[in-house]
Amino acid sequence: MNNIPVVKLGIIAVSRDCFPIQLSEKRRAAIKAAYKGELYECPVTVENEKDMEKALEDVNKAECNALVVFLGNFGPETPETLIAERFDGPCMYVAAAEGDGDMVNGRGDAYCGMLNCSYNLKMRHLEAYIPEYPVGTADDIAKMIGDFVPVARAVIGVRNLKIITFGPRPQDFFACNAPIKGLYELGVEIEENSELDLLVAFKEHENDPRIPEVCADMAKEMGEGRYYEDLNARMAQFELTLLDWAEAHKGARKYVAFADKCWPAFPSQFGFEPCYVNSRLASRGIPVSCEVDIYGALSEYIGLCISNDAVTLLDINNSVPKYIYDEDIKGKYDYKLTDTFMGFHCGNTPACKMCESRAVKYQLIQHRLLEPEGSDPDFTRGTLEGDIAASDITFYRLQCNSEGELVAYVAEGEVLDVPTRSFGGIGIFAIKEMGRFYRHVLIEGNYPHHGAVMFGHYGKQFFEVVKFLGLDVKKIGYNQPAGVRYPTENPWG
Repeated sequence: MNNIPVVKLGIIAVSRDCFPIQLSEKRRAAIKAAYKGELYECPVTVENEKDMEKALEDVNKAECNALVVFLGNFGPETPETLIAERFDGPCMYVAAAEGDGDMVNGRGDAYCGMLNCSYNLKMRHLEAYIPEYPVGTADDIAKMIGDFVPVARAVIGVRNLKIITFGPRPQDFFACNAPIKGLYELGVEIEENSELDLLVAFKEHENDPRIPEVCADMAKEMGEGRYYEDLNARMAQFELTLLDWAEAHKGARKYVAFADKCWPAFPSQFGFEPCYVNSRLASRGIPVSCEVDIYGALSEYIGLCISNDAVTLLDINNSVPKYIYDEDIKGKYDYKLTDTFMGFHCGNTPACKMCESRAVKYQLIQHRLLEPEGSDPDFTRGTLEGDIAASDITFYRLQCNSEGELVAYVAEGEVLDVPTRSFGGIGIFAIKEMGRFYRHVLIEGNYPHHGAVMFGHYGKQFFEVVKFLGLDVKKIGYNQPAGVRYPTENPWG
């Protein structure tokens, strides 16, 4: 199942009719030559609204799903912005720098034209991607296009996404509230089901002939001695249930993510914990969030599209004990104790993002609650446990809060190469000024305990995606550097 969009970019050059059209055409060709990826060059240069219609017909015929609108000179502000209004996909606007011609007949004034372009976009209430400095040479713009691709991929994905839930949320997890209004504002569809629907579908997959093949793949992924052989068939049955449900229920949408209820009834009724299966689907580009965290699933899917890599969802779980900090972090890493925390979940992090010692185990907390004291774990088995491997990370979340407002946060950091000495899928995370970020963004912003994780630094791309999706930039929190105060921060400490 291909669950991530493939971006097919096109470039349309525009030209103000009182400037030489050859400037835009020559500069468009130079961008095409400079960009190393696939880029469809529309042969129609837009000077008026009729040209705009012809250009859109051409790029749609070429099956482009994202556009670069290039001001090779000043540009015609009405037809160039109508491109964004009428094209069914994300558009980036960039402009040509001078220097490839003389300063009389070879001057294009696109630096000026971008101002009118942005003003017209705003008058029409149109969202477009405009780089931080959108004026450049062909090589500069080729780099901007490279930055645009993950943003476009995420926007296309969100607008074609259905989130499938099996719930409702567990008791006392109302922090993962999910006002549906925000999903519709983003263009996301949702299908809500009960755990009973899932159990019926699961039972219908008993003795599915594909189960042995999935079991063999699980054994190969984990390695001998790192899984419960008697459990694999049930987990394979569940994996096939979710995959078949996704295909049967995505309807008019192209992509899916799941938000599933995983306790307290699930393990006793299904016979295992779903965490390892969730991790396998996440590694294949189908996020499955825990505890019916709908906006967690959405956040994971956005990160999947941005990074084009596996993601995870973790509790912002516990502080790092001072003895671990003193033994393994202090003096070895440039972080204060309050810059660190442990990100944890029962076992949903993909195996490819964990240390070699990872293994399928049992959920200690659920075992305490659901199985007889002193007994061997039975149906609470099925988590993927171990330390998360050291890596650069981006910690982030898009959320519709209790007031119905779309808000987000993002911070870059790393998972440290430090043993956690703990259980579950867990890692020691370090983010500069995390203590202040925790207090003045996460607590002050009333965010829930779940945060999504991309493995790499993608803060810039996430910021642009949520801005493109319509968030007020004042609603996007990030970790302020030392010396820069948050609005809610007490100036006296």
